[in-house]
Amino acid sequence: MTDGDPATGSHTVPDVLSAPLRVRFDYTRSVGPTIGTFLTALRGRKVVGVRGSDGRVLVPPPEFDPITSAPLTDFVDVADTGTVESWTWVHDPLPGQPFDRPFAWALIRLDGADTTLLHAVDVASPEKIRTGMRVAVRWGAATEGSIKDIACFEPGESSTATPQFDAAADPVTVITTPVDLSYKHTASPQESVYLRGLAEGKLLGGRTDAAGKVYFPPRGANPTDGRPTDEVVELPDRGTVTTYCIVNVPYLGQRIKPPYVAAYVLLDGADIPVLHLVLGCDASEVRMGMRVEAVWKPREEWGYGLENVDHFRPSGEPDAEYDTYKHHL
Repeated sequence: MTDGDPATGSHTVPDVLSAPLRVRFDYTRSVGPTIGTFLTALRGRKVVGVRGSDGRVLVPPPEFDPITSAPLTDFVDVADTGTVESWTWVHDPLPGQPFDRPFAWALIRLDGADTTLLHAVDVASPEKIRTGMRVAVRWGAATEGSIKDIACFEPGESSTATPQFDAAADPVTVITTPVDLSYKHTASPQESVYLRGLAEGKLLGGRTDAAGKVYFPPRGANPTDGRPTDEVVELPDRGTVTTYCIVNVPYLGQRIKPPYVAAYVLLDGADIPVLHLVLGCDASEVRMGMRVEAVWKPREEWGYGLENVDHFRPSGEPDAEYDTYKHHL
């Protein structure tokens, strides 16, 4: 996959593809009774910890004792003031961090606690923070039951906020955390060949040699012996359903109304099945061994990705015999 000069041992850099990628979604989870108690207290501008079997007060409270692994239920109120145990300076804040200006991350031991809490400290310069400095919580203007109810910490000996804890209010049971990850993906030489093939309407796999297994999508190296999968193999856009799942549960951002089928399709000539949609028939009709063919998007919509194949549909051929795909499940 690279060119080189055997006399000098030099190699040219392969012409690989790269692209910025961004993954965004809202992660929703139940919090359970321990974290729920902690978050419910934060909503009321109060901090609680939990007492472990060794007598230490742990903040944030873990669900299980770090020594005995038993559930922890002895909750303890702690102060919203504390001491900086260690810190680091953030000169160039990232999107989503507490401030769009320089600030410090610090491990803070709240008064009454024996462990530290990681949070932001709002100071103007690294000269304004030190280990041992006293800090207090700056509560958010509105609280909803998340760690962000603590807007940050600031230098001082006391918090000016008035607790608003209501023991009769419904406890916090679920939180939604936005996830936003941006990064640059650089494809391997083998993956770049595969992606360029898709942009031309070709399904290209890779193998180490004529006797090797054909991987689709191609891997940079054969997982059994580590040799590069440099031999390119063009595959047809027909294959066999090996295993499948009928999706019945709706979720945020879903582009197809359930029920529909996500299936592993073993392309003819490949040794590894690829996961894709099977449409064009009732979900209940999809079965192991079913022969399918690719349905490509219009040419003007093609890019560098398997999304160029919109889905697979039944080809009308007789089902494949089980022995032809049983080793590829």
